[in-house]
Amino acid sequence: RLLSLELRMETGKKETDEPLDFIRSLLDERITIKLRGDRELRGKLHAYDQHLNMILSEVEETRRETRVDEETEEEIIEQYKRGFPMLFVRGDGVILVSPTKG
Repeated sequence: RLLSLELRMETGKKETDEPLDFIRSLLDERITIKLRGDRELRGKLHAYDQHLNMILSEVEETRRETRVDEETEEEIIEQYKRGFPMLFVRGDGVILVSPTKG
């Protein structure tokens, strides 16, 4: 129940009884999705199903890669971004879904 209260306070929307109720409350909103492989998507949620397959529009993908500099042996994190007008996200790669702030 505490989780439901926190979600209601954060989203300003109705109480969520089931996980998919939370996803339903995000329809037509901008969301952030964290995926396997150090990838993150931000976009507007248009549709979803029980497997968390989702259709997003106005999507920005951020991908992070870590490598080690051979000379200094320092760990270097590189970040790449690209955009898509529309994107289908397969649910088995989804780790986290949250409303996008700002």
